[in-house]
Amino acid sequence: MSFPVNIMVEREFYTSCSPQKVFLLLADVPRSASHFPKVDQLVDLGGNAYRWEMEKIGIGSYTLQQTIYACRYNADEDALKVFWTSLPGVGNAIVNGEWNLTPKDGGTRINLKTSGDLTVDFPSFLQFILSPLVVMEFTGMIDRYIANLQESFSKF
Repeated sequence: MSFPVNIMVEREFYTSCSPQKVFLLLADVPRSASHFPKVDQLVDLGGNAYRWEMEKIGIGSYTLQQTIYACRYNADEDALKVFWTSLPGVGNAIVNGEWNLTPKDGGTRINLKTSGDLTVDFPSFLQFILSPLVVMEFTGMIDRYIANLQESFSKF
């Protein structure tokens, strides 16, 4: 038996890097993904669609299955927005989200909104215990991703 875990994350931060430079990095999916922790493989499916294959995640004495999902990416340079929508039927997760960039004080205010539904392949009686740990692990990976991006932005 398996159970779903819903993850919703919104983060906002600032960089002194120009909106155009930030946009170019975030719109380049492989380059942006290289900043994301624990990616085992990013597979180009064509048409600006990618399958993410994450490393297996261990929480306590449990090892979760490998998380796999696919998204199609769209970038609107005029609106300074990058967004992604899940491709149905690929893997064990559905992930959607967007980056919104706003020029601010000679730099860029960056807003990330993302949500995911992950199917965890453990007995449902463990949902109460494991769901918060899964959310914590994925939220931590997103925070590390943002920290890695900020480091790159600081070098522009």
